[in-house]
Amino acid sequence: MIRRGLIVFALLCLSLAANAQNTPVGRWRSIDDATGKPKAVIDVSEAGNGTLSARIVQLIDTSDGPNPLCDACSGARHNKPILGMTIAWGLKPQGKAWGGGRILDPENGKEYSVKFTPIAGGKRLEVRGFLRVAVLGRTQTWLRESP
Repeated sequence: MIRRGLIVFALLCLSLAANAQNTPVGRWRSIDDATGKPKAVIDVSEAGNGTLSARIVQLIDTSDGPNPLCDACSGARHNKPILGMTIAWGLKPQGKAWGGGRILDPENGKEYSVKFTPIAGGKRLEVRGFLRVAVLGRTQTWLRESP
């Protein structure tokens, strides 16, 4: 009986570990869809209200300087440092993906609808930014950072 319980416990732990990798929560290395080069490290976390948000925690591409400002942003984000900026918010679970949120492109200051889809067993994250319908947009693939 104890042996059966240990097997069930082990299977449950494996299942939880697999599901943990199929969530966007964690640190990701963003890859520029135009150049294929890494741009930043982004932390995706639970926002506390059942949604996810994403914040830039490290800049890899420093071609605009070590701490560039979002001069293209409007409102409260105008001329604020990109490092530390929340760039995605309001994402909710939608099947195997998270959507219904918004994402900011600090390069042009524009906001888009967004969908996060973990792929490759949670090692990659497809980030789709779009206008109104997902067909009108672009996709970046982010790589999960090692803990």
